[in-house]
Amino acid sequence: MKYLLALSGKAALFAVFTFVVTMTAFSQLSLRNAVDYDGDHKADPTVFRPSTAIWYINKSAGGFIFQQFGVSSDDFMTPGDYDGDGKGDISVWRDSTGTWFRLNSATNTFFATQFGQTGDEPVARDFDGDGKTDLAVVRRSNGQMTWFITNSKDGSFQGVQFGLSTDFTAPGDYDGDGKFDITVQRPGPTATSSATFYTLKSSDGSLKVTSFGFSNDLVAPGDYDGDGKTDIAVVREGATATSNLQWFILRSSDGGLSAANFGITGSDLLAQGDYDGDGKTDIAVWRDSDGTFYINRSQAGFTEVQRGASNDYPIASYDTH
Repeated sequence: MKYLLALSGKAALFAVFTFVVTMTAFSQLSLRNAVDYDGDHKADPTVFRPSTAIWYINKSAGGFIFQQFGVSSDDFMTPGDYDGDGKGDISVWRDSTGTWFRLNSATNTFFATQFGQTGDEPVARDFDGDGKTDLAVVRRSNGQMTWFITNSKDGSFQGVQFGLSTDFTAPGDYDGDGKFDITVQRPGPTATSSATFYTLKSSDGSLKVTSFGFSNDLVAPGDYDGDGKTDIAVVREGATATSNLQWFILRSSDGGLSAANFGITGSDLLAQGDYDGDGKTDIAVWRDSDGTFYINRSQAGFTEVQRGASNDYPIASYDTH
């Protein structure tokens, strides 16, 4: 089942983050909006239940949403603000047909379109900076990675060859221009070798190369320091199922390193996001054993939110790789 890719460490999955009220932070805003279903500028704890294909949404402004949508055996969860109304749209990409299905929150209408093919990886983000999530997939073939991206601003299309087929996708707005940058994490020859991030900056087309973390670290990008730029961040699993998860964040604001132990290796999925609406990504996990979000809020401290049951999938994991 596609949702179970979240449990396999390095599988390409899907996430949520950040609100910054500056003109150069639209892409950070779009990450937060992807799972902000009530439009209150805070990420909402949300899970997908494979047995029933129901999305369970805890609205941070109060109340709940229960919506059956998608096919657990065939669909990837692809949350985003596709209609640009500042609220998350429930959305999936179907691998067998390369079709995107969603519910537009602005009009409560159903939308479907074909883009991509079986075996692609969906990487929908706001690549053109217009405040709307763009349809996009990555295709691995002949040892290379090609990014196919639609432009919601003018309807154009681009294909960009960037990365090796063995790389992991890590898109984010690393240069703070309001557009997502095509980015990959390249593992080294061994699990504990240094990994390298390659970023194609949308602001000037230049290449940025950053060595950070180990090859088997999970990528957990977000704007943890609130400067309107995505920070390179990784999470390191422990040696045993009961070991802590270790978070390492390279702050774009000053180049410094932040580190924290948060979460448990054997039971937790990454669920980072801006849950308190302060413009900074909060370190967070969802625990499969008790169906609870554990959130270290940058503004208001630690909190727990019970949402879901064992074998559910936290939607915020879509941006974990």
